Amino acid sequence: MTNPADRGLMGAGSPFTWEGPAIGLLDLDAFFASVEQLDHPSWRGKPVIVGGSSSKRGVVSTASYEARRFGVHSAMPSFTAERLCPDAIWTQGNYARYREMSDAVMALVDAETPLVQQVSIDEAFFDVTPGRFSRESPVEICRRLQERVSELGVTCSIGLGTSKTVAKVASEREKPRGLTVVFPGTERAFLAPLGVGAMSGVGSATEKRLAQMGITTLGELARADVCALERAFGVLGPRMAQRAAGLERSPVSAAAAPDEVKSVSNERTFEHDLTSEAEVHAAVRHIASLVGRRLRKRGLRGSTVTLKLKYDALSGRSAQRALAHPTDDERVFGAVAVELAGELWHEGAPVRLLGVGVSGFDARRPEQLELFGAGEPGAPEGEGGSALGRVTDELRERFGDDAVSYGRDLRFRGRTSDTTPMNKSDF
Repeated sequence: MTNPADRGLMGAGSPFTWEGPAIGLLDLDAFFASVEQLDHPSWRGKPVIVGGSSSKRGVVSTASYEARRFGVHSAMPSFTAERLCPDAIWTQGNYARYREMSDAVMALVDAETPLVQQVSIDEAFFDVTPGRFSRESPVEICRRLQERVSELGVTCSIGLGTSKTVAKVASEREKPRGLTVVFPGTERAFLAPLGVGAMSGVGSATEKRLAQMGITTLGELARADVCALERAFGVLGPRMAQRAAGLERSPVSAAAAPDEVKSVSNERTFEHDLTSEAEVHAAVRHIASLVGRRLRKRGLRGSTVTLKLKYDALSGRSAQRALAHPTDDERVFGAVAVELAGELWHEGAPVRLLGVGVSGFDARRPEQLELFGAGEPGAPEGEGGSALGRVTDELRERFGDDAVSYGRDLRFRGRTSDTTPMNKSDF
């Protein structure tokens, strides 16, 4: 844990004063696994893995720190994790329980400041700029938050800086139970020696392309020629340089409103490859129905559908098509997704994973509330099916997911990976 009383680590400013924005990022440590160890005292101190079984092509959702010492990490295939850590305790997890604990943690953050932006089930930015809502030291607020989270039975790491970028990078420096503080004026010195991959949004492809330009550290990225970056990455290039210099200033805001959500999607990995047209088409419609339910729950209608296929662990393709009208009806966008499958796949080719997504939202479009009618004159085809979907959603909410089932759903019951969905954006 960085000691804010050590001026050599914290920069030239007094540890008890803070000038300018103070943004924190709270990240719950090995969250799913930590909750399991909390609920099962005999598992504490032992390697715990939350994930699906290797027999169903499961992957690791979260690994406790005891399991991580063996090289296990999130998104690793379960069969690999079993080989690395044969004595681990495995559980498929309880997402409802994780949401309950997440809500309790976020309530503690809300009690410190009204400016909280939850970005996933286990992460949230918060603004504790002195003078805005409190004159207390931001460092002391972070310390108190860590103590109160610990009282719930789980732990968190916090990064504190003058921007979201700095806070996020800082939160990753010391885990678990880390508090890394980057005082105003020390951002460049803190970021400069780190690899470009330490900054969120820089994936492996971007990192490789930057390396080809001779840029491997955030310091080099901050000093890079802006025009060259723009040629290589478009408008994102100069923004990356600004963030790498510690100059990003996006505010902490509430979670994205419906009209700010970019896409809603769902995907499934299958226990055995799908190889027939009947199976692939049924799987597309099954997953489209899951997406339709999520769209209606959020009050969203989209005008673009995307289909994603993976043929094996390394290769896959995706395709996208615009719809005639924004819709939340899986009958409409599911039919288009089936057509896209015809472009991406041929009979006999194995399909390991399939995903359907909807984007291009128009939140201004009024809802049609008829039950089974065709809607008002001129309403797009499929509105009746959308209303039927709402009735189905309500029955499932009241009586459980099995209250209403279609053949397409029954066909894949028990045939997909049993990995607990991370759903990090659906908190």
